[in-house]
Amino acid sequence: MENYKTTYKDYTKSVAIMVSTDRQIFLEKSAVRARMVEYSKLYKELHIIIFSSKRFESKEISSNCTIYSTNSFVSWNYVSDGCRVGNKILKSIDKDESILVTCQDPFETALVGKYISNMRRNSELLLQIHTDLFSPYFTSKNIGIKNAIFNKIRLFISKFTLPHAQVIRVVSRKIADSLVKKGIDQDKIIIKPIEVNTDYIRDTQPSFNLKQRFPHYKKIILLVSRLESEKNVSMALQSMKILNSKIPDIGLVILGSGSEMPRLKKQAYRLKIEASVAFMGWQTDLIPYYKGCDVFLNISWFEGYGMTLVEAKSAGCKIVSTDVGIARETGAIIVDWKAEDIADKLMKVLI
Repeated sequence: MENYKTTYKDYTKSVAIMVSTDRQIFLEKSAVRARMVEYSKLYKELHIIIFSSKRFESKEISSNCTIYSTNSFVSWNYVSDGCRVGNKILKSIDKDESILVTCQDPFETALVGKYISNMRRNSELLLQIHTDLFSPYFTSKNIGIKNAIFNKIRLFISKFTLPHAQVIRVVSRKIADSLVKKGIDQDKIIIKPIEVNTDYIRDTQPSFNLKQRFPHYKKIILLVSRLESEKNVSMALQSMKILNSKIPDIGLVILGSGSEMPRLKKQAYRLKIEASVAFMGWQTDLIPYYKGCDVFLNISWFEGYGMTLVEAKSAGCKIVSTDVGIARETGAIIVDWKAEDIADKLMKVLI
């Protein structure tokens, strides 16, 4: 087993330039903005470039943190506009300053980051990886033809950007190991999982009783996910069709929203399981769901980490999951990407 670093070096004397896609930072009271203000305390200054097609003026959100929009006409211009904004920021920074360029991903934002870091001799490029980009499903048609094409382009970009990074932050050992197999120096890699307040989840009492809210379900399967093709929720519905014929009064509660919602609702109706599936949309209070379900289900095609897996484990859930992210570390029962296997494993947990 490789031994990886788990902490960054001290950057408090460096000026940081971040390249991101999280437009929530432009909302004054957003959690993202509050987090970035706190994050800026790790640096002498923090400048954040955001890919956006909406026009926003650059704005100081704290004494040492400024945000900038690319103000792009179309999304295809994000990279070129990001480089333009980065060049402008560099001109405002003394040439003797040590600069850290940190990017949200090794894809489009990394192209901007690589350009900026190449403009200054005393700079360091840090790329973050939050997804399992070397999973065979990352570019598979299972996630949709359009998504597969875009991910193939992104994978190609990563082969160009990753070798130029001085630091690569990943969220799981699985991703770290895959990078080493691809020839990336392990000394560049830092494993820093996404922070989850597990103590809060473990110690907080549910605000309502899930079984009382769904009295017609004797057993409840919980799925928490964005409703997008890579999350494979469609296969959960296929599994429910099989389960329905073997276990009466079983229910699948789905928390989340996304572009796949209309299609999934139609699929549930077509499979004649609409009474057994509850689409609840996004919920802010997940604890009653985690602590009230009989089993937590995750069947994504790929995951970099799997924050919901950590949350489910913290709540004491039994977990059934495909072999993605940190599923094995959470003690999940691992299933294949087949509806029959998922239904079989769920049935063994529920009976």
